Amino acid sequence: MKLNDLKPNPGSKKNRKRVGRGISAGQGKTAGRGTKGQNSRSGSGGHLARQGGQLPFFRRLPFVRGKGFTPPNEVEFNEINLDQLSSFKANAEITPETLDQARLIRDPRNPVALMGRGELKTALKVRVDRVTKSAKAKIEAAGGTVELIG
Repeated sequence: MKLNDLKPNPGSKKNRKRVGRGISAGQGKTAGRGTKGQNSRSGSGGHLARQGGQLPFFRRLPFVRGKGFTPPNEVEFNEINLDQLSSFKANAEITPETLDQARLIRDPRNPVALMGRGELKTALKVRVDRVTKSAKAKIEAAGGTVELIG
């Protein structure tokens, strides 16, 4: 067997039908498109804006996207308030890992921000990514420390 002997299996290859090439070809004149009507014309098939009465795709986009603009690089924080830290014992070290074990944060991949709602009775060692001024003041007033990570 040589390369010039290779042939496709019989029936696996079929020539395309050449339409509109005269009467004897069997697909002359209207070339299988029927007579008249939108789909018999060249360039039929419409365009993106035409969707047969449905609201066109590009006009639907503002509704899909929602109101306003969402920045692609926006950082989403896990927000924790001081009143949520009341369950921790005195001098406990609070990190994103301990907050995750206590099921206080939603997504452990996101950074943690400490907010100032509520009061704090015990001294805690807090290590988070971001802290508000009021939360830092309340923690230090209770005898605790705040350290920023990352």
